[in-house]
Amino acid sequence: MALKRIYKELLDFSLTLPPQCSAGPVGEDMFHWQATIKGPNDSPYQGGVFFLKIQFPPSYPYKPPKFTFTTRIYHPNINRSGSVSLVILGPEWLPTLTISKVLLTIYTLLCDPSPEDPLAPKIAKF
Repeated sequence: MALKRIYKELLDFSLTLPPQCSAGPVGEDMFHWQATIKGPNDSPYQGGVFFLKIQFPPSYPYKPPKFTFTTRIYHPNINRSGSVSLVILGPEWLPTLTISKVLLTIYTLLCDPSPEDPLAPKIAKF
């Protein structure tokens, strides 16, 4: 089931992936992807390109994939190890969510951080 859904999302990317993002499998492993997000204009990240790894669980889409920034980024909702704090990647995950929608949410998070739910509390205080 997971592999079928992952292939479907890969095929649908040409229609649904936001232009500021890209994603795809690393080699032949469909459960391990790399993604990029361009830094949003009018943000401290403008001009940057940020890499993330996406790890799909065998129970995808019923369990969320894990998104981890591999590019170091200074952000209150992203910790030193690259973990991202998003409720849709935890208790509010829905099987109807797609990688494209999550990447767009992360892109939006770069423009509009959520300091009340920080993974990096020291950064959130600024």
